[in-house]
Amino acid sequence: MKRLIFVVGAMLLTSCSDVNMGDLSSFGDSAASVKDTSRADYYTDDQLIISGRLQFREGNYGKSYSLFKQAINEHPRDPAAWLGYAASADMLRRFDQSKKAYSRLQPVIGNRIEFHNNLGYSYLLQGELVAARRSFLRAYDLDPSNEITANNLELLRNSANFPKRGFDQARGI
Repeated sequence: MKRLIFVVGAMLLTSCSDVNMGDLSSFGDSAASVKDTSRADYYTDDQLIISGRLQFREGNYGKSYSLFKQAINEHPRDPAAWLGYAASADMLRRFDQSKKAYSRLQPVIGNRIEFHNNLGYSYLLQGELVAARRSFLRAYDLDPSNEITANNLELLRNSANFPKRGFDQARGI
């Protein structure tokens, strides 16, 4: 009986306080402390780059393009943002944008494997096989054991051997 009186008394005391129950989250923190901040305009860390890379790996090139573009706007000298932007633009066939990005990256990271592999892949997507080979061979010269470069050279070899057909030859499909 004493317990029942104690519980009822405790409930009466807590009901008299000015605590708004809508301001509490399920974890006991205030609702503002667990508020979703994913739409914040500025990130002090690499969140945009991380999200852009994730979207790129998932094949969501439009989203990765947008995220890398935001990262460039916030950090215009970040080579990782420019490289992701260029790769996303290539996958969207926005070669005008990727060319601008690669020309901006050339003086900064123009002697790195990632740059030459990405630039070569861009040329490959554009059908410029000679320029693609030149870029892939530069990457190969920097590191002959790089698997990505080896895969890109194999892809280039397969692309060069693929027969070119005109639109009028595809009618029977």
